[in-house]
Amino acid sequence: MPVVEEEVLHARCAGLDISKRDAKCCVRVLPEGKKRPVLDRTCWGATVAQVDKLRRHLEDSGVTCVVMEATSTYWKPFYYGLEGASFEVVLVNARHVRQMKGRKSDVADAAWLARLAALGSVSGSFVPPDLIRGLRLATRRRVTLVGQATAEASRLEKLLEDCCLKLSAVSSKLLTKTGRSVLDQICGGVTDPAKLAAGSKLRVSREDLEEALANRVQPWHAEMIRSHLRTIDHLEAEAAAAEAEIEMLVEPFKADRDLLETVPGVCRTLANDILAEIGPDMSVFPSAAHLASWAGVAPGSNESAGVVKSARCRDGNNHLKRAIGIATMAAVKRDDNHVAARYKRLRYRKGHPKALVAAMRTMLTAIWHILNDGVPYKDLGADFYDRRDTERTIARLQARIDALKGEPA
Repeated sequence: MPVVEEEVLHARCAGLDISKRDAKCCVRVLPEGKKRPVLDRTCWGATVAQVDKLRRHLEDSGVTCVVMEATSTYWKPFYYGLEGASFEVVLVNARHVRQMKGRKSDVADAAWLARLAALGSVSGSFVPPDLIRGLRLATRRRVTLVGQATAEASRLEKLLEDCCLKLSAVSSKLLTKTGRSVLDQICGGVTDPAKLAAGSKLRVSREDLEEALANRVQPWHAEMIRSHLRTIDHLEAEAAAAEAEIEMLVEPFKADRDLLETVPGVCRTLANDILAEIGPDMSVFPSAAHLASWAGVAPGSNESAGVVKSARCRDGNNHLKRAIGIATMAAVKRDDNHVAARYKRLRYRKGHPKALVAAMRTMLTAIWHILNDGVPYKDLGADFYDRRDTERTIARLQARIDALKGEPA
């Protein structure tokens, strides 16, 4: 095969193909005056000791750049172990560095990554600093615990249907103060609807409440209800502990968190979640458009022969999209902000999903400027588009009038 001359940015570089137990390493060295590189292939374990040896091996080889794929969570021991070394460590999305079919193996993948590193053909993924990593773990843990508690409450509601207990039919939430009191009484052996309804603060007539609380609870039902309640209490206690941990970790970024809370729809919890995903330093995202693309709320580009085939958003950071989506939904329910105006302007033409994504991008763009400039949110106003359209119409008509005045009689 003839050797194709390509511009080499790194004469000494390496590629790492990572798996759970080990990593295949390929050190690529292009000798001066030569066209063919020399490849040194080795295999290293995923333990701390092995990663330290790999680091010394790469430093002794004089590499200036190391490229690795973001394989599940298995990349973390290698990235954290090589971080801060004398060479640059680049973590890349596996979708961007796919190997050719027919040549797929771990060793071939490592050589392919080394070649891409030598040519500078890859861009690194965003990896937050240590403090933001800890905050991110805590916020994601809290979200998981809250979700598990909600799922457990749903399973409890299904169990109550088996007991013929229609508590959720007369209460907007199952585990309100009254709902919890009813369930605790059932666990204690009380099944009489009149006794269960005593002391209720629900806004429903006594007759309707007693009718809803008529039940066919068996001893095993009471035991299972007790088990569900214990699980929910445990999950809520863990979520509260995670929240306390978040407050401690976010302390160095309190000023940035306070700025995020000025955005419509962003509460303290969502501000913590957003800050944990993108961090306070916006220099890692060259522009607001880059942040929107990374988050997965920017339209894609798929055009061929002048025909736009698809503009669907690509996959992004789902944790960030969840937080921004919740904040946007809260903002669009109000009529006093620009995000709601953006959503309502597009909803009638594009539908709810596309309008919501556009509003999410509007909010994320504002967040980028807030953190980049260090200023609180300044709303453009709910009447921004009305004012803009009026000004454009006046300018267009004035230009037409001036053109008519200039025409000869």
